[in-house]
Amino acid sequence: MKFTDGFWQLRPGVAALYAQQAYDLVPRENSIVVTAPTKAVVSRGDTLNRPALTVTLSSPIEGVVGVRIEHFQGGTRQPGFSLVGAEDGHGLVEVTDESGSITTGGLTATIGRGSPWDLRFSAGGRLLTSSGSKSVGYLSLAPDAQVDGGPIGNARSGTAGGPAATYLHEQLALGIGELVYGLGERFGPVVKNGQSVDIWNADGGTSSEQAYKNVPFYLTNRGYGVLVNDSGHVSYEIGSESVERVQFSVEGESLEYFLIYGPTPKQILERYTALTGRPASVPAWSFGLWLSTSFTTSYDEATVSSFIDGMAERDLPLSVFHFDCFWMREFNWCDLEWDQRVFPDPQGMLARLHEKGVRVCVWINPYIAQRSPLFAEGAEHGYLVTRPNGDVWQWDLWQPGMAIVDFTNPHATAWFQDKLRALIAGGVDAFKTDFGERIPLDARFADGSSSERMHNLYAQLYNKAVHDVLVEERGEGEAVLFARAATTGGQSLPVHWGGDSTSTFSSMAETLRGGLSLAFGGFAFWSHDIGGFEGTPDPGVFKRWVAFGLLSSHSRLHGSESYRVPWTFDLDPVTGEYDESATSAVAVTRRFARLKNRLMPYLFAAGAEASGRGVPVMRPMLLEFPDDPGVSYLDRQYMLGPDILVAPVFTDDGTVQFYLPEGGWTSLLTGEHVAAGGWRTETHGLDSLPLYVRDGAVLPVGAHDDRPDYDYLDGLTLRVYPGAEPTTVRVVGVDGAATDVALARDRDGAFSAHADGRHVRVETVQGESRSEPTHDRPAPPL
Repeated sequence: MKFTDGFWQLRPGVAALYAQQAYDLVPRENSIVVTAPTKAVVSRGDTLNRPALTVTLSSPIEGVVGVRIEHFQGGTRQPGFSLVGAEDGHGLVEVTDESGSITTGGLTATIGRGSPWDLRFSAGGRLLTSSGSKSVGYLSLAPDAQVDGGPIGNARSGTAGGPAATYLHEQLALGIGELVYGLGERFGPVVKNGQSVDIWNADGGTSSEQAYKNVPFYLTNRGYGVLVNDSGHVSYEIGSESVERVQFSVEGESLEYFLIYGPTPKQILERYTALTGRPASVPAWSFGLWLSTSFTTSYDEATVSSFIDGMAERDLPLSVFHFDCFWMREFNWCDLEWDQRVFPDPQGMLARLHEKGVRVCVWINPYIAQRSPLFAEGAEHGYLVTRPNGDVWQWDLWQPGMAIVDFTNPHATAWFQDKLRALIAGGVDAFKTDFGERIPLDARFADGSSSERMHNLYAQLYNKAVHDVLVEERGEGEAVLFARAATTGGQSLPVHWGGDSTSTFSSMAETLRGGLSLAFGGFAFWSHDIGGFEGTPDPGVFKRWVAFGLLSSHSRLHGSESYRVPWTFDLDPVTGEYDESATSAVAVTRRFARLKNRLMPYLFAAGAEASGRGVPVMRPMLLEFPDDPGVSYLDRQYMLGPDILVAPVFTDDGTVQFYLPEGGWTSLLTGEHVAAGGWRTETHGLDSLPLYVRDGAVLPVGAHDDRPDYDYLDGLTLRVYPGAEPTTVRVVGVDGAATDVALARDRDGAFSAHADGRHVRVETVQGESRSEPTHDRPAPPL
């Protein structure tokens, strides 16, 4: 939200006061309380008839400084996020005649006494960022104020003739060359400098400024991150309104943020997720290929069985089958009951599908159509969100007369969970938790939360309710969602997918940008609709997306109006015969599905690291190469785990330009070795893409390619790449038990490996240098 008109003036209808000095500093055991008048006090009269702000510095965990800015403290304090890792006892406080400071985990916040306002954050003698003149602002907006209020408009600033709205903002300095990343799933450029970003969940697809997963957390390439602890609308101006600063503002009388020290991006995420929640472990079977009914297509048990059997007949590994919305009767979403007209024996059907070796996922949302039997039941017991007058909140978008389950009411949550328990007992293994973004502003919640604060937080309560019941019924490590909406803390409730894309290369690229942006918020397990959701992809788009999708942590074939079984592509329009070549959609799907299954010892270990440290499986290049300026703006490639670089192909002709950081790299598909990093342009056939392993890597590769959940130590191979040294490779089994595999050299320099007294096969990769980077020929297997 922009409040100023250039450097000197305010926008019409805006009145602003700023913290002008640190008048006094009061030390507490682990905090400092600062009185910050909005006028420099030079005489006693200056203490009268003027607002003052109270600024409190504290530390919720080591390496994190909290800053709370307050005007009036007497109102109801709206809750922020659940800070599961916060604890007392952090922060060494020191107050002198010149300043006050709080030090925690190498990070120091120093507030200078007197005027002008000067709050600095430093580590190791290096300034990270600062809050200076006109940084801490208290603003009043007249009803007709002309501010840029973002996608939710200016209506929230009051209506004509109504009271003025108040806002607080903070501005933190941007250094020269400092770049900002994160703020949730955003489909534009991964570097956020120059952008205006509103934290406001919306169902807007992947091709707009709106986002399903809004997270008021960013990190920079200067070694720190910032979380605004407000679940409502947070507005960011990132080097935009003031090109030298990041501004964040919230409506109301208080603003709290946490500055999180790294210094590396991984360490920032480790501390951020320690504070807000680590990603839960997900089962190994969920890493395999998911296949969906698609959305509005026609299907019954015979259709579903034909798809699953067709995958098996074509030697295509399949782990999960997903039933989208129409497993329930139309106009009844959600009644959480199988449509008996189409599925007369759901429990028997699910048992038969399980016998085919697949898990089952079903679609749900938190909305109750008026025709659903659950509507009357929920309304009678007060389980639905209401309007201020007590009426059930309803509208006709999505489902006629639909209402919204009130997850702030524990009885409503238990009621909804009981309905899910019946489905789990009947054979459902996972839930796609769709929607949860369209939470109205004129709603009343059972716990008294304001609808503005609940708008983003609702998705967290919804997903947690579903995840909790899966944990209760299936156990820790077996619960898996396929969620669309999220905010801070959502990373603890995986998996998340990228929402409604279109079936084009452009949408494929924006989907990747959204995933990379989300990864900067600690979301570790991520997926997307292979081939795009809206429309039907041409065979080229589908095959390129298959490779990208199966080189993501989670992989799902899903569409809107058309099926996504691979054999529906490449049909000759005249003869109806199917292309059986090595570059057919079936062959490409088979190749990358089997490759992913063989990589499961590596990928599952990356997943365990995500749950233990908060480092995502799919990683923006900056996470692995923070000191390489060449990776700063990269948003068309990523690291899959610590050692594999993936550069999806977004072109019809197979041309792809990508960047290899310094050091040697070996193609996983061809064995080609590139001795030095830098920019490369390659041309790839439909069954290939740039897939490189960094020198020094030791890659654990499994012996099975038909499923993702198997004994990874059975037939394990350690692929040792150039420059690797003796090390220990951790292999995490499907049961979560870890085994350390010791890689050693003998007297002749040859590698050998052992685990629990068992010999492990070692394969030393001797990369072959090639001058022509063309990959149209069939590539050898691992």
